[in-house]
Amino acid sequence: MNKIKVLICDDSALIRSVMSEIIKSQPDMEVVGVAPDPLVARDLIKQTNPDVLTLDVEMPKMDGLDFLERLMRLRPMPVVMVSSLTERGSEITLRALELGAVDFVTKPKISIQSGMREYADLISDKIRAASKARVRARTLPAAGTPGAAGTPLPQLRNPLMSSEKLIIVGASTGGTEAIREFLMQMPSDCPGILITQHMPEGFTKSFAKRLDSLCKIAVVESQGNERVLPGHAYIAPGHSHLLLTRSGANYMTKLDQGEPVNRHRPSVDVLFRSAAQNAGKNAVGVILTGMGKDGAAGMLEMKNAGAYNFAQDEASCVVFGMPREAIAVGATHEVGALQALPGMVLGYLAQHGSRALRV
Repeated sequence: MNKIKVLICDDSALIRSVMSEIIKSQPDMEVVGVAPDPLVARDLIKQTNPDVLTLDVEMPKMDGLDFLERLMRLRPMPVVMVSSLTERGSEITLRALELGAVDFVTKPKISIQSGMREYADLISDKIRAASKARVRARTLPAAGTPGAAGTPLPQLRNPLMSSEKLIIVGASTGGTEAIREFLMQMPSDCPGILITQHMPEGFTKSFAKRLDSLCKIAVVESQGNERVLPGHAYIAPGHSHLLLTRSGANYMTKLDQGEPVNRHRPSVDVLFRSAAQNAGKNAVGVILTGMGKDGAAGMLEMKNAGAYNFAQDEASCVVFGMPREAIAVGATHEVGALQALPGMVLGYLAQHGSRALRV
């Protein structure tokens, strides 16, 4: 079996040591080099031809983002960013994902040895997923860009529809960019949107703020107990599951800090199950790129409750795990490329919105 070749680039000798120890402990991985800065990493990439690079977001000699931008232009490869748990760290990390990094992990808390086992499992899973990821150059369209191939998106003909229908979205690895592309095509009168993206606490707020600046709709990190409004998207905070509930005629958000589901909190399955129970046929499910199977069982419950579901296709996914699992269990109705999904969802809503049913 060919081992996954990993190159570590971090200015902290302690982090380089911890990361090396974690990777060397995995039977299917090997460390082919460690670099204290991007200039050394550049030479090691030429010498060792790694499968995955772990890259500190804040580096000496050359900024981590500058290095990543050059790398993705000249020698695209899977990169997992290693980020600090700060607002600045989260903003830099989101920019790195826009530039083409596959995923990110936060720096381990070295003092908490009991947490290192869990951290080791997390980073190992992310490196495995990155080694299989589709890496492509990223472009950032302007807000209001029309659908694929410049085709105009379907118009929502029934203004009442948007208060009855809901769009429920789940994603993981590669999902920050997929969600951005999806939401940037949503019109200001679209139905309320609930989103679970696997992200740690502290990053979802920056993510929502970034999306809000790019989209026609309002995008917020959910605070819980919000009325779900048309033209608004609510993103699960990194510390809690996001659920859909009802209060009389209104849909509401709810946060829950229960145990992780499928090793995740927030979990896509938790959101999808709540949509199945409380929205039924008024829900439209969308499952995007991601590692693992979170969301497949919940999406099947949505389908059985009358929801209509879409999945991102393999060719446009960074990692096809979550959509593949949802398709495999028969939870989806249609599969499409990321660029086409907004038009497909809006097309369905334009046809079926006037027949939306209260549940």
